[in-house]
Amino acid sequence: MSEFKDKNRKDLMKTLHEKKDSLQAFRFGGAGSKSRNVKEGRNTRKDIARILTELTAQTKATAGAKVVLEAKSK
Repeated sequence: MSEFKDKNRKDLMKTLHEKKDSLQAFRFGGAGSKSRNVKEGRNTRKDIARILTELTAQTKATAGAKVVLEAKSK
């Protein structure tokens, strides 16, 4: 979880796209296969959620900083 907090927005977006591609390959790649690691899909979905949470937190922090700066300038 802390691995995503250290990244900037651009790196998070890149990682998000990689995770989504990985999840898509997992879902459609083993369509007829019986030997699948089910936890891989679950962990990928959780990573995507963590990345989206961090992106939202960064966006809110940036918006909050803008509001504080605007309030100080008035």
